[in-house]
Amino acid sequence: MPFLTPEQVAFFHENGYLLIENFWNEETVDALRNKMYDIVSHADLSNVKTVFSTKEQARRSDEYFLTSGREIRFFWEEKAWSPEQTLIDHPIRCINKVGHGLHDLDTDFERVSYDPRVGSMCRELGQEKPLCVQSMYIFKQPKIGGEVCAHQDGTFLYTEPQTCIGFWWPLHDCTQQNGCLWAVPGSHKAGVHRRFRRIAPNVMETEFQPKEPVVWDLEGAVPLETKAGTLVVLHAALVHYSAENTSVDPRHAYSIHIVDGRDGVEYPADNWLQRPEGHPFRVITATVDDAA
Repeated sequence: MPFLTPEQVAFFHENGYLLIENFWNEETVDALRNKMYDIVSHADLSNVKTVFSTKEQARRSDEYFLTSGREIRFFWEEKAWSPEQTLIDHPIRCINKVGHGLHDLDTDFERVSYDPRVGSMCRELGQEKPLCVQSMYIFKQPKIGGEVCAHQDGTFLYTEPQTCIGFWWPLHDCTQQNGCLWAVPGSHKAGVHRRFRRIAPNVMETEFQPKEPVVWDLEGAVPLETKAGTLVVLHAALVHYSAENTSVDPRHAYSIHIVDGRDGVEYPADNWLQRPEGHPFRVITATVDDAA
């Protein structure tokens, strides 16, 4: 039995996104927030210096970032560091995100990432062999949570043909004040025409191709103000973004990205995100399960 209704499938294909309220219950939301607090509290962050930014002029792709495909890595907010290069607050309130292998390396995040309902939705939206390629816990810290510039997920997790689907769950209620997602309905119909990639396979240097930045038409963008536990499904080519969190409220979220591993779909060797040898992407099964 399909998980999505025909109306939901039609809305996704027409608009490029879909909201499903109450996908996770309060217990699941609390468990994931608590697990991430535990992960950060027990991590040795003394030598972690990588800052994450989506601004092209500030984007850095160091080895720590590029080898994170099957690791749990930590990335700081741009505004987390003082002029003296010390953190302005406790590390738990300075981290931008944790990624990109949570879905395979932590049992709590693995459970929700490989939820059969996710596999069912992927197939109902056109995939045949859903492969979970990355995961991120995004903090969007109060007062310093950075802007995520307008972008398309397919630029960063490119397949030929395009197959990436993003699944994004807020772990706090999202408002315009604390940096909710914004989406441009229908923008996915123009396709993806730019890639963020390594300059060559196995090389620790990246580039945009073509190099010229895209000037996005954001007219008609709508705020996706969502309650904690809502699922937001994002098409590979949907233009979306979020503003800085200038409020005193947190806006944590968990997201995964899934590509189709069917015959005839190429995941290029120069994509920035690669798995180490012997650890291929895993398939998400497709049995509908009502458990949250």
